[in-house]
Amino acid sequence: MSEWSFLTNHAKALLFIAHDPNARLRDLAVLLGVTERSAYGIVADLTEAGYVVKEKDGRRNRYHIQTHLPLRDSISEEHTIGEVVDLLVHTKQPKQTRRRA
Repeated sequence: MSEWSFLTNHAKALLFIAHDPNARLRDLAVLLGVTERSAYGIVADLTEAGYVVKEKDGRRNRYHIQTHLPLRDSISEEHTIGEVVDLLVHTKQPKQTRRRA
């Protein structure tokens, strides 16, 4: 029987970033079981789509999730990224501020 997951690597990356906005690509790669280059590509996809805004913080990056954006899935596009994150991630941090691109 093959292994599979309900969440794609892109969704898992988004949830990881929601849990830790100071996340390192190295840690994301380990979590996903992919190379750092693949993790970088996933974060780049999320950034290009507007779901994540990357901010330089010294030598590190800090990520901000755009919680107001709709899901990319046509079946549930009336729901936002923020609703999914709230459902699947329990953080003790205040909600991310909404930024308009």
